[in-house]
Formats: sequence, C-alpha cells, structure tokens
Amino acid sequence: MIPEGCKICERGGKLVLFVTGLCADTCYYCPLSEKRRNKDVIYANEREVFSDYDVIEEANLMDAEGTGITGGDPILKIERTIHYASLLKDEFHDHHIHLYTSGTLCTDEIFEKLENCIDEIRFHPQKDWSIIEKALKYDFDVGAEIPAIDKDYIEKFVKYLDDIGAKFLNLNELEYSDTNIEELRKRGFKFKEDSAVMGSEEIALEIVEKYRDLDLMIHYCSSSFKDSVQLRERLKRRAKNVKKSYEEIEDCLIVRGVIDCFENIDSVYDFILENVEISEEMMEKDYLQNKIYIHWFALSEIVELLKKRQIKA
Repeated sequence: MIPEGCKICERGGKLVLFVTGLCADTCYYCPLSEKRRNKDVIYANEREVFSDYDVIEEANLMDAEGTGITGGDPILKIERTIHYASLLKDEFHDHHIHLYTSGTLCTDEIFEKLENCIDEIRFHPQKDWSIIEKALKYDFDVGAEIPAIDKDYIEKFVKYLDDIGAKFLNLNELEYSDTNIEELRKRGFKFKEDSAVMGSEEIALEIVEKYRDLDLMIHYCSSSFKDSVQLRERLKRRAKNVKKSYEEIEDCLIVRGVIDCFENIDSVYDFILENVEISEEMMEKDYLQNKIYIHWFALSEIVELLKKRQIKA
C-alpha cells in the first residue's frame, strides 16, 4: 500500500503548487533552482502564478485529481497556503490535497486551520520530531517524506513514526542539481547519470524490505520514476487538453506543422483552403508571428504546391 497522494501522483493527477521558495531551514541537499530558492514566488506546475485564475486553469488543463502544496515551506506563508487549498477544494470538491513542511513553524493554531482544507501532511523534520505526534490529533493523514541518505537516522525515524502511529514514510532517492551539487561533493557523495546520488536507492530499498511488516507504510520513490512516469503522465494529461484539432500528441509532445508566411498571411491561407483538401478546423493563423499552423500530414503537399506557384512561404 502507498499513501493516497502518491497513488494520484503516480498516474500524473497531482498539480504541483509551489506556494513560496522561502524556508526557515537550510538543508544542504535542497535541490531548488536559483529561480525559486529563497524567492517568494508561486508556481502551478511550471507556470508562474499571478492570480487565482492561473491556478484553477492549470488544474483544469491537466484534469487534476489533487494537489501537492510545496515550497520552500508553505507554513511560512500560511494564509496564502490556506487560501489556495480552500480555493481548490471549493472549485473541485473531491480534490485530494497533501502538504509538505519541515514542521519547524507548525503550531496547534496552524493545524486547526489546515484541518479544514488538506487531506494529508508530510513532514520533513530537521531535529524536533515531536511536532509529528502533535499533528496526529487532527483530521488529516500524517506521515513523513525524507531523502534516503543516512541509514541509521532513517531506522530511528522509522521506529519513532511506527511507535506514535503515523500513517506512512516516503523515502525519496536523493537528487543532485546545479544548486546542491557542490555541497553534496563536499560531503563525499558520488553521482549517477540520471540526477540521482549513488547509494541512496540501496539504502531506501533496504529500509523498505527490513521494515515491511510494520503498521507504518514505507514507500520508496526513485528519481527515475519521478521523471519517467509521474512527470510523463502529467504532461500527457495536459497535452490532451491543450492540443488543437490540427495537433497530435507524440511521446508527450504536441506535434503540428508550421508555415512561415513571407507574403500576406490571409492570401496564403485562402490559397491553401482553395487548393488543398483541408478544413479550416485543421489550420490556424498567427498574425503576430506571421505563421500558419496546420496538421503535419498536409504539410509536404502544401509546401510543394506553394513552391510550384512561387508563393513565398
């Protein structure tokens, strides 16, 4: 078994809502980009957010079944976090929301606010684990999510979580990025080719196997799975909704033909309609770029015809 939030994520159904890059902690392995780290910015998936509309539209474009609220630490911007969680619940109703936090700034007052708008909380504690136990009295699933780095630390953490009755522990394969690679090198870590750190997967799999009989669910998520499955499935869902009639989806990418017009765009467009068996639904004019978008299957025929008539496109 795996947490409900992970089930939805596996099929690409989770909107990733990054509510702030600010954080009270300083994890040496933090992989956030310079564009987001310590910056008070908001992103829905890869789209920068400037309004509620941006969040709702992005959720609709990917047929989101739920949202993972992340950062930074969303608790640093608790009112913003509550606002977006409530917005998504009001808009989509049966919409599963999980939230990531170190727990450093969590209080009973904050838990009471979150109780009304999230389904699951995932702690990534630094030193004080007791905040996790405090969260158990509230009406959301309580678990933890940490990178698989230190086997001894994880084993102690597993026993603590199981003793207090936490629901799950997610172990992530440690990843390197432009912003954390030097700190990882200083500590002697070696790197694989797929952005993962060597040895992390082995630690995680050993922990999963050793403690498989506990009531605590322990789930491992590899770097390659995030990239090749989760992200791929999310992109497929989005592409299906944003593609136009003259576009096709191939390997999660939207494919279309493009004609650059060096003459009057309307004249070229009308010429194609009159001389090629193609409907208007299979073409679109872009006056700003002076381009005509068209289904790829007709492109070679149109190019030959334009050449014969010496039309500059």
